[in-house]
Amino acid sequence: QDYFTDENRVLKKDPQQDYHLEYAMENSTHTILAFSRELHTCDTNDKSITESTMRVIWAYHHKDMGEAGQNYHGSNRGTKSLRLLNPEKEEVLSASLPYFDLTNKDVPVPDKDTTYWCQMFKIPVQHEKHHVTKVEPLIQKGHENLVHHILLYQCSSNLNDSVLDYGHECYHPNMPDSFLTCETVIFAWAIGGEGFTYPPHVGLSIGTAADPQFVLMEVHYDNPSYTEGLIDNSGLRLIYTPVLRKYDAGVIEAGLWVSLFHNIPPGMPEFVSEGHCTLECLEEALGAERPAGIHVFAVLLHAHLAGRAIRMRHFHNGEEQKLLAYDDEFDFNFQEFQYLEEERTILPGDNLITECHYSTVDRIRMTWVRKVLI
Repeated sequence: QDYFTDENRVLKKDPQQDYHLEYAMENSTHTILAFSRELHTCDTNDKSITESTMRVIWAYHHKDMGEAGQNYHGSNRGTKSLRLLNPEKEEVLSASLPYFDLTNKDVPVPDKDTTYWCQMFKIPVQHEKHHVTKVEPLIQKGHENLVHHILLYQCSSNLNDSVLDYGHECYHPNMPDSFLTCETVIFAWAIGGEGFTYPPHVGLSIGTAADPQFVLMEVHYDNPSYTEGLIDNSGLRLIYTPVLRKYDAGVIEAGLWVSLFHNIPPGMPEFVSEGHCTLECLEEALGAERPAGIHVFAVLLHAHLAGRAIRMRHFHNGEEQKLLAYDDEFDFNFQEFQYLEEERTILPGDNLITECHYSTVDRIRMTWVRKVLI
C-alpha cells in the first residue's frame, strides 16, 4: 500500500495509491517485494523521481501488519542514497584480466580535519599499448569515511625511480619538486562511489611513450573528529586489457578554481557560485589537438559538506543546451560517476558553466572553499 508520513512521523494511507505491487516472494530467510511507480505522479504526498540523488528510506518489522496498523520497526531501519535513473553500467569484463594496484603504505594521517597526501607511483612497464577498462577503489576497511576522494595525475616522463621512495603532504612548502610536474588529472574517485567501468568502446591508454609512466596519487583524508594514530593503506586498482578499444579516455576539469577569493558567508540558506570554462578557454584547449571536439560519456560532480546542488551547463554558439549533468539533491557521502544516456560533444568555442549551490545556515563563520572538482 502507498503510505506517506508527516512532520510528526505518523504514517498515513495515501488516498491516491500510486505504488503498484508487481510480485512478492518469501522463504525462510527473505521477503522480496517488487513494485513500480510513475516518475511524476502529480501527488503532493509523493516525491518526484529525477536524475538527482534519491534517498531511499527503509524500515521493517518481523511480523506482518495487523488490523491495528503497522508494527513499530525498532532498530530495523536505514537509508541509502541511489541514482535510480542512472543508466546501468555494462559489465563485460573478464575475471582473468590483469591489474595493478596503486596503494599507500602505512600513511600516518594527522589529527587535523583535512589532509592531502601525495605519493608517486610508476605504471608497470607495458611493451605495447593497453587500455585500462575499470578502476576500483581499494579503501582500507574502517576508513570508508576517512578517505574523501582520490585523484590520479600524470607526471613528467623525465623523472626517475628515485621519486618513488617517499610520500609527502601535498601543497606543502617542503613537498618534493617532482610533484610540481604532475598537472593532468587522468582519474578521479570520491566518497561513496564504487568502481568505474569505461564504456566498451573507450579505455584509458597505457604503454605508449605519450601515456603516463609516473603518476601522482592524491588522497584527501577527512578527519573532522581529529582522531589520532590513524594509519592508512588505501588506493586504487586498475584493470587493463591488450584488446584495444576504439577511443582513448581523458579527463576535463571544470568548476571553481581553488582560491582564497572563493568563500561563502555564514547563515546563508542558499549561496550560488559559478565556475566559467569560457569559449576562449575551450578554443585554446581543444582547437589544435581536438578540432572535432571531445565526447563526454560520464561526469563526476564533486563538492564538500556545504554543497547542496551542482549543475553543469553547456552552451553552443551562444545557446544553452540540455544540462550536461546535475544533482539537485547532492549527498556529500555519495559521490559517484553519472553515466550519460547519450554522449555529448563539446566543441572548441563552447562554454561550460558549473553552478554550485551551498547552504551555510548552520554555520557562524566564513566557509573557505578548499576544492571543487567537476
